[in-house]
Amino acid sequence: MLTLHAAPVVRLTPDDAAPLHDAAVAVDGDRIVAIGPLAELREAYAQARLRQWPGVLGPGLVHDGPVPDAPSPRERIHALLRLGATAVTAANVADPGLRAAAHRNGLAILGGPRPPALVRTGRADLAVFDAAGSCVATVLAGRLVHRRA
Repeated sequence: MLTLHAAPVVRLTPDDAAPLHDAAVAVDGDRIVAIGPLAELREAYAQARLRQWPGVLGPGLVHDGPVPDAPSPRERIHALLRLGATAVTAANVADPGLRAAAHRNGLAILGGPRPPALVRTGRADLAVFDAAGSCVATVLAGRLVHRRA
């Protein structure tokens, strides 16, 4: 299903010096199909579902450190999603149970750290952060996997 994820500020990279304002990311399936001003994308994709987020929307984070402790591998992976992580380095999910939970949830497992970015035709891994830097929502390969209540 085609979805527009919109926010007051959209950053293409975490340190984007020229973010877009009142913008959106169009997602179809697990891919980004367009990034731009919300008004233009609403016109181009009139049939799309609109998810309006508060705060700053940008690429999901790459977690390059120990996975938070929790009672089960599933809960440990969910802790990453609550932080806005959409990828983790392989060295930090070496435990088979943890790696399996990461795969089941669609968390990307990378050979090493890489700078995250939103790019047209790229995998739709997004995160939204409020003014305090807390994660509001995480989208993994186009699926909303965490939303703060």
